[in-house]
Amino acid sequence: MAEIINMPRLSDTMEEGTVSSWLKKVGDQINEGDILAEIETDKATMEFESFHSGELLYIGVEAGKTVPVDSMLAIIGEKNEDISSYIDKKGSKQKNNIANSDNEKLEENTQTENKDRTLEKEVQNNFEIVKMPRLSDTMEEGTVSTWLKKVGDEVKEGDIIAEIETDKATMEFESFHKGTLLHIGVEEGKSTPVDEVLAIIGDKNTNIEKALKSIGQKDIIEEKETKQEIPQQENISSKNSHNLNVDTTKNESKNVLENFQTDRIFASPLAKKMASQKGIMLNNLVGTGDGGRIIKRDIENYMPSSDSSKKLEKESSNQIQNSQIRKTIAKRLSDSKFSAPHYYLNVEFNVDNLISFREQYNSQPETKISFNDLIIKASALSLSMHPEINSQWSENEITQHKHVHVGVAVAVEDGLVVPVLKFANNLNLKQIGLKVKDFASRAQEKKLLQNEIEGSTFTISNLGMFGIESFTSIINQPNSAILSVGSIIQKPVVKKDKIVVSNTMKITLACDHRTIDGASGSKFLQTLRDFIENPIKILL
Repeated sequence: MAEIINMPRLSDTMEEGTVSSWLKKVGDQINEGDILAEIETDKATMEFESFHSGELLYIGVEAGKTVPVDSMLAIIGEKNEDISSYIDKKGSKQKNNIANSDNEKLEENTQTENKDRTLEKEVQNNFEIVKMPRLSDTMEEGTVSTWLKKVGDEVKEGDIIAEIETDKATMEFESFHKGTLLHIGVEEGKSTPVDEVLAIIGDKNTNIEKALKSIGQKDIIEEKETKQEIPQQENISSKNSHNLNVDTTKNESKNVLENFQTDRIFASPLAKKMASQKGIMLNNLVGTGDGGRIIKRDIENYMPSSDSSKKLEKESSNQIQNSQIRKTIAKRLSDSKFSAPHYYLNVEFNVDNLISFREQYNSQPETKISFNDLIIKASALSLSMHPEINSQWSENEITQHKHVHVGVAVAVEDGLVVPVLKFANNLNLKQIGLKVKDFASRAQEKKLLQNEIEGSTFTISNLGMFGIESFTSIINQPNSAILSVGSIIQKPVVKKDKIVVSNTMKITLACDHRTIDGASGSKFLQTLRDFIENPIKILL
């Protein structure tokens, strides 16, 4: 199926791009990662690589021409594929643009004037606003994982100033400006929507308070001023309170006076020990001993009030801020579960031959594959034979992919990520093993690249290594199915009318009923069973 390549947003302020030169021509074969063209942005000229493979069928923007972000740049697909409908849509859009050209020109002039005023204002203040960039096609907000520069540091064009966590991965963010880092708008660990103020870079003599006010960040200044005033007020209040306590307790015992002092709790050693054992906060108690001393009977008779219980519950609980990955998992899995009608097919495979095959394969020098690698390869081969499983639902059509891109769910600290093995059916077992290990290692370090976590056509989730016998998964849309793989267990089975001990593995296929019928899912699992129970066929 043809893939539409749009003008990318290659910088945080880019609104349109100019094709400086095409490095490929119509009819050329394109591989993932090939440099298609050089794109001139508002900041620099950058190489633009392809995320798709196929033949370059159409070029929509000639070299030297400028178009807005998201305009059709090119089409990549299969040789001789009919793309007339895509080009017609583009032509119709262009006609509408011409029909409304007068209004657009008027709007464009107005926008240009506004930009000029903004630019003039920024030049006068001598600073540049750095906004939260859109680092993936689905990114709505980003979290600053780490600042690699601090306020006052000199920044050069191309310097990495921060690591930004998107909904897909953690990526390095480089500066397109040079100057002094004057202001950090988002603290480490905090999230903000795309296009919100991330930082300000400019001349070191810039009045940052005026700069913040000029871009509508007056609240930040007021918040800082408030924080400066609060400690002073607290000091005055604390001082008055201390004087009052001294005046009102002159004739009382030393014990009572000490009980009023900050941070000291007046209690017997036995009471403290009992409170610690029972998890009772001493500052919630009123002592009945001499001078208000907390003693044994106060601990024994303590009945927590609802307010103190809530306080205790809050103090014994941890609140963990949701990461971008966790938010995205919650949103996408909820969308998938409630939009795609799931059903599940459960099977149990005999894996005696698979175990023997793996042992023989790994006996070769410098060779080591896992059961998961074998399942990935067997699944990829099965998918190539059952394209209805390797599919995607949309409102008007079902797309059955000819390429097999297998997503492999990897558990990370914040949840899971799904790096993708592209053209997995064409990879050998050793290649699959090396790629999966590399993905798993870099996933833990949040170093996966954007194109490594996009484009899956099918997903595998394996919890067998955790001792999970069987489970069901939620479909990773836009896939139509996901395979859940359980652990290998020994159990008595019947073979040739005899009960013997054998090794089995339970597998569950979750299907989207909009694209996959029960019979289709069952046939896929039959093919998968043949590969798993007769693994020599994987090599044939």
